[in-house]
Amino acid sequence: MLGIRHYKNSAIDLWQGDITTFVCDAMVNAANTKLAGGGGVDGAIHEAGGPSIMEECNKIGGCPTGQAVSTRAGQLPCQWIIHSVGPVWQGGRSGEQKLLALAYRNSLCEAERLGVRHVAFSSLSTGVYRFPFEEASNIAMKEVKDFLDCEKDPVKKNEVKRITFVLFSLEIYSVFQKALFKAFPEKA
Repeated sequence: MLGIRHYKNSAIDLWQGDITTFVCDAMVNAANTKLAGGGGVDGAIHEAGGPSIMEECNKIGGCPTGQAVSTRAGQLPCQWIIHSVGPVWQGGRSGEQKLLALAYRNSLCEAERLGVRHVAFSSLSTGVYRFPFEEASNIAMKEVKDFLDCEKDPVKKNEVKRITFVLFSLEIYSVFQKALFKAFPEKA
């Protein structure tokens, strides 16, 4: 299935599979506020990356919802793990949309701070945190577009040249594909 768009000298694409095997510069982990590992993507990243990731997370101590911090990637096929904490879905009446947008934006800012050229995202907050996939995918794409649209310091160029959403199932891939095509329509 096709899932790629080019925008502002960057590529935004989709890949269906396991993020722990995806080769990139940095992968974004759907972390919890304690940076304690856990289930789903978070647990898989910690398990595949080895104990050095948890050691660094313990030194950091935690991360508030909507924020992002980074560690080295241990044995994973990337240099960095960006641990981003999305909100737990509570029906959409507790500011979850804003917090999820912040989680994506702060992850992209952290990637830029690290000098990352290719960042891979998991679908933040949609697993055990139950954020609805369609709404989450639209928020993710809006934040990517807003990030790429930002006025940059004329001396400093945006280093992030490729943003990939690594989605575990074909069903989730299809939802993100619709959001990608909506946010980044093909130009005639």
